[in-house]
Parts: sequence; C-alpha cells; structure tokens
Amino acid sequence: MKKVTILMPVYNEVSTLLLMLEKLENADFCGLEKEIIIIDDCSTDGTKELYKNINHKILYHNYNQGKGAALRTGLTEATGDIIVIQDADLEYDPADYKPLIQLIIDGRADVCYGSRLSGGKPSRSFMFTHLLGNKFLSLLTNILYGSTLTDMETCYKAFRADFIKDIKIRSDRFDFEPEITAKVLKKHARLYELPVSYYGREFAEGKKITWRDGIFAIIALIKYRFMD
Repeated sequence: MKKVTILMPVYNEVSTLLLMLEKLENADFCGLEKEIIIIDDCSTDGTKELYKNINHKILYHNYNQGKGAALRTGLTEATGDIIVIQDADLEYDPADYKPLIQLIIDGRADVCYGSRLSGGKPSRSFMFTHLLGNKFLSLLTNILYGSTLTDMETCYKAFRADFIKDIKIRSDRFDFEPEITAKVLKKHARLYELPVSYYGREFAEGKKITWRDGIFAIIALIKYRFMD
C-alpha cells in the first residue's frame, strides 16, 4: 500500500481548519503518501476564504447537505489504498491514526475504529447525556449485529479502499456513522478498535451533533439491519 486518502468534511470551521491541516501534514501515516481531500459543505463563516492558501483538493457543495453526503462526494475522488475520515475541528489527534492504518497495512484488518471510550488515551470529560447516548448506541449496535464495539459513533474510521468503495452510502448527515458500521458488520469485515484521544467540544465551541442525531442513528441501526 502506497497512499492514504484523508477525507475531511468541512462546514463552518474557520477557526480550526488551518491548524487541523497542519496537524495532518505533520502526522506520520506509516510513511504512506497523503492525499487530503476537503469537501466544503457550503460554509458561510469565512472558511472558503482560507482555501486560496491551501494546496489540497477541495470539493464544494452548493448547499449544506451533511457529513454523509460530503463523504459520499469525497469517495468519488479518493485514489488512496486506505481511506480515513478526519473532521476539521480539533477533537481528534491525527497522530492517533498510525496504529489504526498499520493494522490494515499488515493485512490484519479491513476496517479500524478509533475508540474514545476504551481507555488508555487522554479524553476530555463528556457531557453526561452525550456519554450515555454514545454508550447506548454502541450497545444497540452490538445487540443488533453481534459485535463488541465500544464506540460506534467515533469519527476515526479507517478503511481498506476497495472495501468501503464497494458499499453504497445513502445517509446524508451524521447517520452515516451507524449506516457504515451496519454495512461493514453485515459484510463480515475484519474490524478492530484501538484507543484514540478525544478533545471534545461543547455547543458553545461549535459542536454540531445534537440529540436529534441520536434518534436518527437509532433509526439507521434498525433500518440497515434488515435492508441495504
């Protein structure tokens, strides 16, 4: 394997985008060439003004569609052997990706998740309701699909490119997370989890996911258990 594609959905991240790109560029992805693809989901806060100074591929949505739609757009342009997801905020540290993609390089895994809830890495204290929501969604995933995941909703997901490109993604928003998890489990992926750091934001700091997204996640988990 020679190249990793980093898909970065961006929506109104003017204060964090450049720093996250710097972290990505400095991180070691097991020596692989890095292809960074930014998908701007119709930002309106000045983020687009930053792109003139960025030397990476940038794709644009004409209206806000959501994280799942942005990743679907990015996958059409990805040329790497491994594909990973990186949000444009600073909640996750790209340095944590190295052991995840190493498992794929070694041929041990098709998919690797970075768990915020398995311990062993720094983790900012969750809002209690978010912690309960994440644990409940992981439990529901394990009941429905016979898995043992600790953090289904994690952003940090790494895929063998040929594996994820064979999956049709239908979700437009944050329900991408349960949909892709459901479909890789139904394909009997060799899926591993490793601990990652988490520097979570609160709503006042720009966090976008809400309790409503939890409802849609439950619906997606049940829906994709019985259909594709």
